[in-house]
Amino acid sequence: MNVAVIVFPGSNGSLEMDKAVQDCLEHKVDYVRHTETDLSNYDVILLPGGATFGDYLRPGAMASVTPIMAEVKQAAAEGKLVLGVSNGFQVLTEAGLLPGAFLQNEKPKFRTESITVKVDNNETPFTLDFVKEESIQLPIAHGFGNYYCEEETLRRLEQNQQIVFRYEGQNPNGSVAAIAGIVNEAGNVLGMMPHPERATQDWLGSVDGRRVFTSILKYWRDKNGAA
Repeated sequence: MNVAVIVFPGSNGSLEMDKAVQDCLEHKVDYVRHTETDLSNYDVILLPGGATFGDYLRPGAMASVTPIMAEVKQAAAEGKLVLGVSNGFQVLTEAGLLPGAFLQNEKPKFRTESITVKVDNNETPFTLDFVKEESIQLPIAHGFGNYYCEEETLRRLEQNQQIVFRYEGQNPNGSVAAIAGIVNEAGNVLGMMPHPERATQDWLGSVDGRRVFTSILKYWRDKNGAA
């Protein structure tokens, strides 16, 4: 399984994503810069957190029109797995790979803390190792995490079971329907605001994020008949 971490100017979560893949899957990753134009060798594409291009215009807006995003769209169309975390989620919505948009947190301040998240859909390639409606602990770190979509889009997300994670107990940013993560209709593109790569060791406070990565590996092995 070949894994790429896309690096945009300001992607401060690249190293954490790299370490998480190495720790959880014992796979190395390749860093692919935003100016590159080929992702054909990769099976899994990871868009990490960080203030891409300093979050100018809107978070993720400038990153969404860089050369590499045409390749990310092609990879998604081919059924490859694409995961965007926090700012990576914002890039995916700006690029049109996922519906909706992001607003400033309901209480306009940057929030960084551990929160409880419910697993709404455990049948995606990213959540096979979770139990449906399981409560897990993941950290957040964002100022623009308030996910918004129109009523019709929300209805489709609900009907198609595209809502994968919801905030539980508290909605830290005011997201519509307490949405913390969604997939595209095909199920191979996931965006989530909480950081699974920061919850992979006991000393980090939670290991619940590990199962996002082990689920990816399980899916890839099943699909490719690999041991």
